[in-house]
Amino acid sequence: MNNKKFSLGSWISLGHPSIAEVMADAGFDWLCIDLEHSVTDYFEAQQLIMAIQGKGLKAFVRVGENNARIIKRILDAGADGIIVPSVNSAVEALKAVKSVKYPPTGNRGVGLARAQGYGFNFESYRDIKTKDIILIVQIEHINAINELDDILNIDGVDGTFIGPYDLSGSLGKPGQWDEPEVVQALKIYEETAKKYDKLVGFHVVPPDYKLVLEKKEKGYNFVAFSFDAYFLGQTIREQLKHLK
Repeated sequence: MNNKKFSLGSWISLGHPSIAEVMADAGFDWLCIDLEHSVTDYFEAQQLIMAIQGKGLKAFVRVGENNARIIKRILDAGADGIIVPSVNSAVEALKAVKSVKYPPTGNRGVGLARAQGYGFNFESYRDIKTKDIILIVQIEHINAINELDDILNIDGVDGTFIGPYDLSGSLGKPGQWDEPEVVQALKIYEETAKKYDKLVGFHVVPPDYKLVLEKKEKGYNFVAFSFDAYFLGQTIREQLKHLK
């Protein structure tokens, strides 16, 4: 992925491959499977990865925590990238990098699963494919804002993804976007992240394309547009308004 080029994706929260295929056919550049705030399990995650990649898209997975065992299993399932939530320091960012990279750079354990061709393509996976794996860390706390330069200076972190809901919550203002502390924290994130040649991400939850264009204008180049369940629910509600 080119850090200077805008890419548009979306979020998968429902664990059925057919939903992933429908979303993939819509025209996104990538899709992210959410393991943090969904009931999707490892087996379902691999089925979703296969469905997304089968349509020619990048398959990202947001893992539930900054945990080497979880990251290892998702990468072995063949994910193209990992999004790690709640990374609040350079130490935590480095931990994520080491979980993604094989030795000597990291400490990822060696398995022979789908990603490695079930043992028949390990060398090519190790030498070629792993270089393309994207690691995004989520900035979701005021502590992460305060350490943002240090986080972005960690080699192996390909970009950051702001979590505005949790960020506002860490300031005691959950969902209160107009509060001065929240506005200032988001401003610091945008100004700092754009100084680096890395991905700058945002999740636009409402299915309103104008909000995506606003983020693009502000310099975000890695934007998630809503998510499967919200697209479904919004369309149903809009149509039913004309019938009831």
